[in-house]
Formats: sequence, C-alpha cells, structure tokens
Amino acid sequence: MEKPVFKMSARNLKFHYGSVLALKGISLDIRKNMVTALIGPSGCGKTTFLRCLNRMNDIVEGARVEGEILLDGLNIYAPEVDVVQVRKRVGMVFQKSNPFPKTIFENVAYGLKIDGEYSRSEIADRVEKSLKDSALWDEVSDRLHDSAMQISGGQQQRLCIARALSIKPEVILFDEPCSAIDPIATAKIEDLIQTLKKSYTVVIVTHNMQQAARVSDFTAFMMLGELIEFDATEKVFTNPASKLTEDYITGRFG
Repeated sequence: MEKPVFKMSARNLKFHYGSVLALKGISLDIRKNMVTALIGPSGCGKTTFLRCLNRMNDIVEGARVEGEILLDGLNIYAPEVDVVQVRKRVGMVFQKSNPFPKTIFENVAYGLKIDGEYSRSEIADRVEKSLKDSALWDEVSDRLHDSAMQISGGQQQRLCIARALSIKPEVILFDEPCSAIDPIATAKIEDLIQTLKKSYTVVIVTHNMQQAARVSDFTAFMMLGELIEFDATEKVFTNPASKLTEDYITGRFG
C-alpha cells in the first residue's frame, strides 16, 4: 500500500493566549491535494488551529506555541524559518471578504508588486491566470480597472481567493469563506474548492456541517481545544468513532 503524502502535519501542538491554553496537544496530518475540514462548536479552537498553520497567530499579543507544525517536513516554528516565506507557501482566505480599495487588477497584482521580481507582462499574465483559477475571469475580464468595491460580495470573496493564488501558494487556508455570502455564491466557492485541490492542498474551517460533508476528503472534529476525531469525511459523518462527534453532527449540541 502506497504511503499517503502529507503536506502538513501538527505534532502535539499547544497554543496559549496568555495563560489560557486554547489548543491542547493537537496532532494530525494534512494530505496533499485533498480538502481537510475543521468542524466543531464556536470557541472549540478550529480557527486558532488554522491560523497556526501559517503563523498568523504570531501577531497576537501573548501568544505562545509549543509542539511542531511541519510543512513538507520542515518545522515552520523553527527559529531560522522566515515567516514571510511560510505565508507565501501557505495562503489564507478570511471569513469576510477583504478586498483592498483598489481596482480588481491591483488587488490581484498586489502581492506580486510587493515581491518586485516580476515584469509588467508577467504580472498581467499572473493576474489573468489567478482570476481564471478562482472562476472569476469571465465575470470581470472587461472590468479589471473598476474598483473591487463595486462587485458583489460573492465576487469579492473569489477576488480574495485570486489574490491568494497569485503568489502561487502550495496550501490554501479558508476560514469560513461562505459565512457572509448567499447560497448561489456559496455553491460557486464550493465548486471552486473542488477544482483547487487538483493544484493545492486545502484546509477549511466551516460551521456548516453539510458544507464539510460536500467539499472535504477528511474531517477533524474539535471541541474545547481538543481534537476529538479525525478521519475520512464519509466515516466521520456516517460512522463516527466518538459519541461526542455523533452528538454534534446530529445536532444535539453546538
């Protein structure tokens, strides 16, 4: 049997907000080119864990991490690791779309211009590819120099995905990407996630269990900072190993 390829792994990860222990020794493996969903009630630690995967919690005052997070076997919390490089390899799309008050084109080109390594034609090519990969090109190709604030909420969220894709990450983290958009826009993002996993490794936090069941290959159920269960999504939803998981999925709490 072929050994599964793990893109990222958490090893006994503990996360402290000051004196509060928010993650209590999480260990799990994130498979390459698959979608891993993190589910659980509010305050269970799923977003905290997600933000640990690209060191976004570094900016939180009083934050402290113990344990390891490996990216292709490299501990991203090792002292010699450049956090900017980590965030280039592990992109993030937030709960609320946050386009910059710039044109559609400038939003996607932003990270490339900061890098400063690309010619104008390379930037234009990369912007077009990122918009195509985020299933937005056909809707905005004739509006690239309009303000990003003029497009719909669902389009803005896909624009933020395009912006994340433009710098060619290897992993994309989604923090409840559909919580602020309508069902039609949600369906587009879900379809997009299925397409993205061909080229990227995807981790999604979602409060919507049906969404986790639809889009993910593996599901982690968390509660009160602990990992209760982690398995193939179909197994977690149809034959959970833990009574807690079953109670959460069937709506007895949460």
